[in-house]
Amino acid sequence: MPDPATLKRAKADAFRALHVRGAAFLMPNAWDAGSARLLASLDFPAIATTSAGYAFAVGKRDSMAALSRAEILDNAAAIVAATDLPVSADLEGGFGPAPQDCAETIRQAAGIGLVGGSIEDATGDPDDPIYPFEEAVARVAAAAEAARDLRFVLTARAEGHLYTDVTVAETIRRLQAFADAGADVLYAPGLPDLDAIRMVCAEVDKPVNILMGLTGPRYSVAALAEAGAARISVGGSFARAAWGALRRAALEVPDAGTFDYAADAMPGAEIEALMADPAGHTR
Repeated sequence: MPDPATLKRAKADAFRALHVRGAAFLMPNAWDAGSARLLASLDFPAIATTSAGYAFAVGKRDSMAALSRAEILDNAAAIVAATDLPVSADLEGGFGPAPQDCAETIRQAAGIGLVGGSIEDATGDPDDPIYPFEEAVARVAAAAEAARDLRFVLTARAEGHLYTDVTVAETIRRLQAFADAGADVLYAPGLPDLDAIRMVCAEVDKPVNILMGLTGPRYSVAALAEAGAARISVGGSFARAAWGALRRAALEVPDAGTFDYAADAMPGAEIEALMADPAGHTR
């Protein structure tokens, strides 16, 4: 049986090879070990974590102030241990403002078995939500240098469309600089429409991750592939879908006096099988 280091290298190489312009492979976001096992059973090629989904599960807000590097990495380690698939983590803003904070986060992430992760340019400060251009690039460069010898796929995120009135052209400029700084994958959540997605994919020379499942326009996998996306993730939207189902079930009982929600519930035996065998398939 291969040793753990060999297995991790194989997962890292397999994960990197998935990133092909226009291939638009699907990478769902798990929020704990159990959700990771369910997603792994459905034939996805890789799994990402979600800081939002994790935060909701432990009764916190999804914010840099509320989530520490230690708890995010502990949760990611549990997800890594729950599946044989490559796992890429939402590493927030690198858990510190300095470039060396981002580098240390990458080193620790690789150390727990993650084969990829994202660093964003959001500050967590509502009054000044995005790092200035040069600072943002320096942070990505430090993370990329740390990742270089670790077989770690670094995703650099430009968060301006979530927090400011940034133009698509400004986002492209930032993503191009992140690519030049060594990022392997580029990501700008909240792009306004398919034309913007197409423009970003055409103007950068690295694979692009597109986020679906937010409010606003929703495009098919085929349309995103045609636009040039290499990877599609869902952020915290699967977790929010689970919360929606829980709320609907919880309201049905007192409001309607019925228990019809149970018809859509996953059978306990199937869940038990997944928890016993992470390689088990449910479809």
